[in-house]
Amino acid sequence: MKKILLFACIITTLFSCQKEKADLIIINSNTYSVNDNFDKVEAFAVKDGKFIAVGTSKEIQEKYQSKNTIDAKNQTIVPGLIDAHCHFFGLGLSEQKVNLRGTKSYDEVLEKLVAFQKEKNTSFITGRGWDQNDWEVKEFPTKEKLDKLFPTIPVAIGRIDGHALLVNQAAIDFSEITKDTKVSGGEIMMKGGEMTGVLIDEAMDFIKFPSISKKEAIQGLLDAQKISFSYGLTTVDDAGLPRFAIELIDSLQKANDLKMRIYAMVSADNQEQIDYYISKGITKTDRLNVRSFKVYGDGALGSRGAALRKSYSDRENHFGALIYTPKRYQEIAKQIAASEFQMNTHAIGDSANTWMLKTYKEALKGEKNRRWRIEHAQIVSNDDFKNFDNILPSVQPTHATSDMYWAKDRIGKDRMKGAYAYKKLLNTYGKIALGTDFPVEQVNPFLTFYAATIRKDLNNYPENGFQIENVLTREETLKGMTLWAAYANFEEDEKGSIEVGKFADFVILNQNIMEVNGSEIPKTKVISTFLNGEKVY
Repeated sequence: MKKILLFACIITTLFSCQKEKADLIIINSNTYSVNDNFDKVEAFAVKDGKFIAVGTSKEIQEKYQSKNTIDAKNQTIVPGLIDAHCHFFGLGLSEQKVNLRGTKSYDEVLEKLVAFQKEKNTSFITGRGWDQNDWEVKEFPTKEKLDKLFPTIPVAIGRIDGHALLVNQAAIDFSEITKDTKVSGGEIMMKGGEMTGVLIDEAMDFIKFPSISKKEAIQGLLDAQKISFSYGLTTVDDAGLPRFAIELIDSLQKANDLKMRIYAMVSADNQEQIDYYISKGITKTDRLNVRSFKVYGDGALGSRGAALRKSYSDRENHFGALIYTPKRYQEIAKQIAASEFQMNTHAIGDSANTWMLKTYKEALKGEKNRRWRIEHAQIVSNDDFKNFDNILPSVQPTHATSDMYWAKDRIGKDRMKGAYAYKKLLNTYGKIALGTDFPVEQVNPFLTFYAATIRKDLNNYPENGFQIENVLTREETLKGMTLWAAYANFEEDEKGSIEVGKFADFVILNQNIMEVNGSEIPKTKVISTFLNGEKVY
């Protein structure tokens, strides 16, 4: 009997030795691989930061062994989520300033400013997040109350979309601007011949803000990373970064202090920066990809800065405006087309979309795989949808459910047919990249998933969904937040799905977003986030 037991132990030991070693094994999971067949798998193994095998629990356990084996107990796992359009650095900086998101009145904004200043005692008050469309009085605020509360301390607070700024007289005086300051591509709002304190788009550039300290910038990036990992994000597309921020990100990643993967869109707001990066060429590491430029086509619909082909329905003879001249967009597109870089342009209004699509087509000359992107593609004329055949739409579904209460007032019934038309855009290009535009919207990607698939707000409004003909399926939505978003970044061969050879980025969820009742989707929580097989949340 002892000999039999000894023989069995030897066989077991020999069999165990034949198994390949892995750094991490996941078994008994409900994993959506998001591969070409959208297969579900039970288990996978990870080594050196990449997936080395996927299959059944039995298959993986028979071939691999690891000191770190996790029994998922049928919990749902999806690839690491990718936010295809956000402002990661901006989120971090906003964490260092007064947060005005969710305020329900101008008076509440003022209360928050007073409380912030009492705590921080800063020499220049900045913040972001107010939205007059959420107030009972849905009009832009004016600076009179700000002037009384802060007669000597400059105050400059941004609207939630980043396309309007409310400033007090102290900030105006500090910045040396007047009602006669000439503005192109924006507006200094006036009332009774005097400045109201609201600046739109390019007019905001006249305000002189205090410089961002390196310490503040670093803390901001680390804060943004912590928040993003908690929501299952493993890659973020930062839509518009200055050179100093990109170089700081690179240094923090090299020091292993910043682990988040970042697709950096270089801000194309000055020629010097465009020239520098085109001359430098694409920068690509496992964590940083610098190969695109972010261009602004127009402003936002909420501040009536979006460029429309016909007048706003709620403001006669007002059309919004392009940020630059048409000729300037042609110059930028021609220069980028001659390089290997991608061009990604913010286009909200139908006029901006028309012009940018035309400009892209002329610059690309029929090229099919440049993956140039229209960011937002919010209001598209019916005859322009066909032009997305080789132009990739990058949209943010929560914009639809945030704007649905007032968008019709801005543009009227007819133009609404081509607004937030995500299914129509998907059907034209074949793929769609999904993001949040945080901190304009919340970071939470499950609100993106909910808005795309259910098209309602958190109070179940509207009952039948907002323009439900443009709803995306859950499979399309998950692809838009993983594989298609990776494709939009030229990274589909290294991330976006749980397949052998790709980075081991994945997320364990507390419920199955592919099957739960639609109303339950926003309640989804991240149990764990893994990047390179390392647990980062």
